[in-house]
Amino acid sequence: MFDWIPINSYTAIYYNIMMMVMLITLFHSYQGDLFQPASKKFSASMGFILLLFIALYIGTRPVSGVFVDMANYGIIFLRIQAGEIPIVKSDYLFNYFMVFCSKIMSDRWFFFICSLIYITPCYLFSKKYGGSYWYYVFFIFVGSYMFWPFATNGIRNGLGTSLFILALCYYDRKIVMYPLMGLAFGMHNSLVIPIVALFISGIYKNPKVYLYIWLAAIPLSLIGGGFWESFFGGLGFGEDTRASDYLTKGNVNNDAFAYTGFRWDFLFYSSFAAFAGWYFIFKKEITDKFYIHLWGTYMIANAFWILIIRANFSNRFAYLSWFLMAPVIAYPMLRYKLFPNQYRIVGLVLAFYYLFTYFMFLRG
Repeated sequence: MFDWIPINSYTAIYYNIMMMVMLITLFHSYQGDLFQPASKKFSASMGFILLLFIALYIGTRPVSGVFVDMANYGIIFLRIQAGEIPIVKSDYLFNYFMVFCSKIMSDRWFFFICSLIYITPCYLFSKKYGGSYWYYVFFIFVGSYMFWPFATNGIRNGLGTSLFILALCYYDRKIVMYPLMGLAFGMHNSLVIPIVALFISGIYKNPKVYLYIWLAAIPLSLIGGGFWESFFGGLGFGEDTRASDYLTKGNVNNDAFAYTGFRWDFLFYSSFAAFAGWYFIFKKEITDKFYIHLWGTYMIANAFWILIIRANFSNRFAYLSWFLMAPVIAYPMLRYKLFPNQYRIVGLVLAFYYLFTYFMFLRG
């Protein structure tokens, strides 16, 4: 659908369109009250437009080497169609899903289905917990710093996190939630980190514990240097060596996703959700069990990333908590009356949050 767009401009167009959407939302937030019918109508119309645009723009993108993992999966997909038998050693759900799709559809349709699996849980979560104001939750999802890269490049990881989000939609129906968590793990093994964080925060329900764990991880990482990367990399991950390779090996493939050193900018970004939970739980005294559990999951998973922050692909580990930032930040603001002029606060939060994403895009 968008093949007429120069492939090297594809990413820039996405971020600039999102900037325009953010500015429209910010302007509208100063025109009325969040709980007026006009705000609900704006949420419904803008939400539908944004959802449709993102589904089509991401789902119909060309299969190109600009999106590195996408090109690699495309090659594997075509080889399977040609009769090659893949050897599956990990991420069984994703790999067998690819094999199944190769029998009945083209590679373009396969990536379109992947984009729907990636985007739809964000919409369903926003709709369930944001109600009439779901657009604002959805915008924070799709305006997050790593939403676009994991839609177009880190596809398996992105699909796994989306299935985790879908599982959270059934928080009150554990018989559905737990199998969906299992599917998230089957999509990408790295989802074991937020899954374990979810179980730990479900056992230790005191939010102060989550805060202490997160704060303690910072000096431990600074003092420990590369100890934590070596420690976790040496634990062993069976035949799947990707996790240990990401932790301990250099950027041997010249991967654009590789970053090194103690990333204060990433820590600053992570602190948005840490501060949001602290503010809503301790200052605004929100006692919502789901929200406290959600914040605990984020804080524990993010603390793990802080420990191994120097890893060459640390942002791949960071995303295992970052994908929860949108609900952590947006959920209380759209569920509870917390401020005078709350609509303006929502608009400013959306603007500030997306401006970080846009700044990091411009910085490259």
